[in-house]
Amino acid sequence: MTDKPFSPAAERNREPILAVLREHFAARRRVLEIGSGTGQHAVHFAAALPHLQWQTSDLPANHAGIRAWLEAAALPNALPPLALDVRMAPWPARGFDAAFSANTLHILGWAEVEAMFRGLDAALDADAVLAIYGPFKRGGLHTSDSNAAFDAALRAQAAHMGVRDLEAVDALAAGIGLRRVAEVAMPANNLCLVWRRG
Repeated sequence: MTDKPFSPAAERNREPILAVLREHFAARRRVLEIGSGTGQHAVHFAAALPHLQWQTSDLPANHAGIRAWLEAAALPNALPPLALDVRMAPWPARGFDAAFSANTLHILGWAEVEAMFRGLDAALDADAVLAIYGPFKRGGLHTSDSNAAFDAALRAQAAHMGVRDLEAVDALAAGIGLRRVAEVAMPANNLCLVWRRG
């Protein structure tokens, strides 16, 4: 594969997300990225945070694009993608003290979001930190007109997709021992949410 896939959104949001990760992943060592997509975030964050071992993962159909970004960057701390379907075993065994995911929860069906947190329960260490970026509803209501329009477009595309309730995701996190420690407003009415275990 010669051409790398490119996401304009990943290019736009990488610096605001990096600012959050610099703070909350400062004492972390091994990060599992769920849904690495194009691979752009992985190479940007691994380059900026060389103390981290950044483990990419996604469905096999996306691996060629991720590998293209990783090979071009040639970073020793950005690892080739694991084949990971959140609904299915095997998940990586415990040994990650951090996890990150961007723009995935509104693409997954709710049952898949629940499965993702079950998998994280097995993969994350006792003191792990989880950071998730994307749009969220609050109290069942959209936080902006643009998010409401985005949600409607998602649901028109596929009934299982949609912007998730922050409180519902918080409950899933709490169910695996994660306590929310940060909520950072991001551009384009998104949030970066951070939870910690222990």
